[in-house]
Amino acid sequence: MRKAAIILIVIGIVVVIGANLFIGTQPEPEVAPVRDDTTVRRTLAGEVVGFRDRYGARSWQGVPFAEPPVGDLRWRAPQPPSAREGVLEALAPGNLCPQFASLLSGAGEDALPGSVTGDEDCLYLNIWSPPNAASLPVMFWIHGGGNTIGHGGSYNGSALAVNRDVVVVTINYRLGVFGWFSHPALDTGNPLHDSGNYGTLDVIRALEWVQDNIAEFGGDPGNVTVFGESAGARDTLAMMASPLATDLFHRAIVQSGGYRHESMASARNFKDEGGHPMSSAELMNRFLIADGSVPDRDAAKRFQNDMNPSSIREYLYSKPVTEFFSEFDGGGFGMYNSPRVLADGHVLPDLPVAEIFGNADNHNAVPVILGTNRDEPAIFMVRSPEYTTNLLGLFPRLKDEEEYLNRVRYGALSWKERGVDSLAQWMRAAGNEHVYAYRFDWDEEPSQFGFDLSKALGAAHGLEIAFAFGEFDGGLGVGYLYPGDEAQMALADSMTSYWSEFAYNGSPARGRDGQEVEWLAWGTNGKHSIILDSPADQGILMSEGIVTKASIKAELAADAGFSDGTLKCELYATTFRGEDFVQSEYEALDPACAGLDPSGLSAF
Repeated sequence: MRKAAIILIVIGIVVVIGANLFIGTQPEPEVAPVRDDTTVRRTLAGEVVGFRDRYGARSWQGVPFAEPPVGDLRWRAPQPPSAREGVLEALAPGNLCPQFASLLSGAGEDALPGSVTGDEDCLYLNIWSPPNAASLPVMFWIHGGGNTIGHGGSYNGSALAVNRDVVVVTINYRLGVFGWFSHPALDTGNPLHDSGNYGTLDVIRALEWVQDNIAEFGGDPGNVTVFGESAGARDTLAMMASPLATDLFHRAIVQSGGYRHESMASARNFKDEGGHPMSSAELMNRFLIADGSVPDRDAAKRFQNDMNPSSIREYLYSKPVTEFFSEFDGGGFGMYNSPRVLADGHVLPDLPVAEIFGNADNHNAVPVILGTNRDEPAIFMVRSPEYTTNLLGLFPRLKDEEEYLNRVRYGALSWKERGVDSLAQWMRAAGNEHVYAYRFDWDEEPSQFGFDLSKALGAAHGLEIAFAFGEFDGGLGVGYLYPGDEAQMALADSMTSYWSEFAYNGSPARGRDGQEVEWLAWGTNGKHSIILDSPADQGILMSEGIVTKASIKAELAADAGFSDGTLKCELYATTFRGEDFVQSEYEALDPACAGLDPSGLSAF
């Protein structure tokens, strides 16, 4: 029974991967790290000393890259850290940025799920270098978590650094309502401060810190690869989109990403005037109701419109962190819905995505890897009571395997279309000859108590992170999710080889040892993506074909694997909205579609 209970915990924690914690979480050390005076390094703000981490890596944890964004620096562009006296002992990651505690937050076992954890003083980074490092490529990791949870201290870069001769950096950045927030009353006339893109600016500030200081840690500031997964991949694309990040990095790896931004109107306006449901104006309304200033939203809107900007600013700055979180629902493993990544026109361009990445003048056209996992949505579905049930409260089962797998399949195709193939086509059209794509297919999880994880999870969102870091010794469930066999380790070795070769030379080619299957640039010899799988399955191979909205529509129309035609209708309505939705196509899918209102099938 104890083992059965553990697998339920594992399935819950698997979701952590998509946010960031599963593979990189360092087990609680039996002995705290001990400073090693051979690791004393001088930064522009003062000296730091680190320790020897796993595999002999030299590590510095919790190094400040900006002034704490507290007090008057809340909702302001990050500032360089002040000079300090003495030697800073960089032996543990810095504070988490404010977020809901959950399995994903890394707040520790003592943190009550749903409580608020972290501190506004959170702009710290972590570094790993191999011994005697000098002028090595820098791999700069941006964690995922919906831009509302997670932290850089959840990952351990020791294996990647030592085994592949690179310097690994992981960072924190402001999250959610503290990372992306724009209210007209906060405007100063400075386009940085007024952008609302504080989390984005934190990433840029960390890249500036790397430019100024990483040579002391054995890294080459002229060769920096930004890589990230999920929200971190979106932030990686934001670095490609931002003119302020020009020349701060030189390659990019986008793992399960995609780029979308929100308008300033969405971030600022009332919802009945085009604003986001949790825009700054709507959040202000909620505060006024909560503190008893007004009885309802209509009164709050009138009250707010009558307030002068200085009063609104003072009001917002007076709010403690916990009061902001009281207005959000952190039930989704701590992630919540608020405006993020804003098209302000200064930090990030106010242009359609196709115009940003389809024109080399509108983005930083560096060599780039774009990839998704074959079964992306499974990570978000496997715990849902809509799709799974627990026999005797202990043994999970899929309710309807056919429906589940069809939903996963088409959801993953849609993700690949927007997160890889559309971006790759735009970037190639813009003249970038160094665009590489992958699909991660590893699905060799063992079954537990008859629950086939290779189907329930398959190649789900986030499972590739462990392979890219070459590190499986973290988090719960290692013995259940990853079998630890030779095939798994072979794929991890190949992926770290490709990732590091790309960091060295801007092309994954045949990997660092020159022995891997050649990874061709997008469109070379009619090939587009490389399939990353273990030698126990199909192995690694280049594939043809791309996923487009038209190809998804055609595949869905021709798919005979649906016993319930209404599911076809729902998948079409869910996948295609706005101008992509064609009523005649929808009705032709199945006789049932003609009688089903698409707006009632999804968030249409």
